[in-house]
Amino acid sequence: MRCQQVLSHNLCTVLNVPHDPVALEEHFRDDDEGPVSNQGYMPYLNKFILEKVQGNFDKVEFNRMCWTLCAKKNLSKSPLLISDEDAFKVWVIFNFLSEDKYPLIIVPEEIEYLLKKLTEAMGAGWQQEQFDLYKIALNTSREGLSAWELIDLIGSGQFSKGMDRQTVSMAINEVFNELILDVLKQGYMLKKGHKRKNWTERWFVLKPNIISYYVSEDLKDKKGDIILDGNCCVEPLPDKDGKKCLFLIKCLDKSFEISASDKKKKQEWIQAIQTTVSLLRAGSPPPHKEARQKRKELRQKLLAEQEELERQMKELQTANENKQKELETVRKQLEAAAARAAEEEKKRLQTQVELQDRFSLELEREKMVRQKMEEQVAQKSSELEQYLQRVRELEEMYKQLQEALEVEKQARQDEETVRKLQARLLEEESAKRAELEKWHLQQQQTIQMTEAEKQELENQRMIKEQALQVAMQQLEQLELERKEALEQYEEVKKKLETAANNTRSWKDKVAHHEGLIRLIEPGSKNPHLITNWGPAAFTEAELEQRQKSWKGKKASSE
Repeated sequence: MRCQQVLSHNLCTVLNVPHDPVALEEHFRDDDEGPVSNQGYMPYLNKFILEKVQGNFDKVEFNRMCWTLCAKKNLSKSPLLISDEDAFKVWVIFNFLSEDKYPLIIVPEEIEYLLKKLTEAMGAGWQQEQFDLYKIALNTSREGLSAWELIDLIGSGQFSKGMDRQTVSMAINEVFNELILDVLKQGYMLKKGHKRKNWTERWFVLKPNIISYYVSEDLKDKKGDIILDGNCCVEPLPDKDGKKCLFLIKCLDKSFEISASDKKKKQEWIQAIQTTVSLLRAGSPPPHKEARQKRKELRQKLLAEQEELERQMKELQTANENKQKELETVRKQLEAAAARAAEEEKKRLQTQVELQDRFSLELEREKMVRQKMEEQVAQKSSELEQYLQRVRELEEMYKQLQEALEVEKQARQDEETVRKLQARLLEEESAKRAELEKWHLQQQQTIQMTEAEKQELENQRMIKEQALQVAMQQLEQLELERKEALEQYEEVKKKLETAANNTRSWKDKVAHHEGLIRLIEPGSKNPHLITNWGPAAFTEAELEQRQKSWKGKKASSE
């Protein structure tokens, strides 16, 4: 918000608009409704600044402030052959020559006009071919150049080759003075004073309604103005007082005697002043503005003509397309008609051929029918003979049939006898079947009893298996007890060995001292079995008794 306050203050200062700090602070309150954004600042700018502009402000200073705001962001960083001041003047000229639509661009025609003015100011020759090539390349990519692209173009020196920086700067300044500052002509001349009547050299600047004169061309020390209007006139004067190339500017209240450096300058100044006065009388704008307006109107006219031409071309193209479509439709219709005619001719020929073929087929068919009828007559005769022969055969067959019926009657009687025999056999078979069913029932009962016995044996087997499992568990338990007994035996053996060693040592002592006493060592009553793991836990008699017990249990289980 502080930046917008500073900008508003500077705009008011440059545009000579009175500003109220209190109202400014009120509009820029730091709240939600304050115009602190760009969207909110534009209404304030239009209402409190731009609407109050009267036109009595320095446009150059206004342009310079705008340049300060946007140049740093947009100006190219690449080195240019022109200074920042010259770039600013080119930017102002761009704003004058650009089209009246956003974004601002300068069209190729105005670029050509500006480059011609600069080339003329530099005293160089205009290279039309070079610009035509540049124009072709430009038209293929865009409609025109932006301000910064125009600065790059002039600063690159593409159309000012061979010219030094000072010459280019002077040319830019001259074009700037003419187009922006409305300077129609300027230069040094001598002016005669009104009081002391002395001649003093001054720098004169001719504008559309005024001639200002300064001490020097830097325009810092302004000495006076000559106000021009439609009543002013200019006329040459004869040489006098040692001064040559004199002319007089007459106004309503005052006249001015001026001496040019030569006759050419004198004539140029007289012509320029007369043209300016004529424009003031006619109420016409300055020549460069009028020329710009004419160029713009010409472009608009050419654009309108081009659009009209394009519209006519589109209409012609549309009409041509419609004609082409109509011709294509007619051509297709003719082709369709020709195709139909050819198809009809083909059908007619085909019909004729079919009729001829049909007549030929009918003749052939009649011949074949006649031949078939003759064959049928012959066949009917043969069939009649066969029929008579068949009748005779049928009579013979009838006789044979009568005989067969007699045989069949006898066979039926025999069949009745056999049927009765079969009935008797069936009764006997039924009796046998009843007897077999009885035997079957008995067999089923026997099988059921066998199943019960089998189930009982299965239960006994299960009991025996359980007893066997118990015996195996007992065997495992006995094995564990055997291992424990073996361990106890080892311990007892160790104790016996210890005791034997003690006894032996004791016996040796007794035998050594007494020589009479002999101890009896303990030994087993029954011989023990020796296994791979040492002495067995059972004797041979106990082992045999256990084996007999196992065999008996096994036999009983089976």
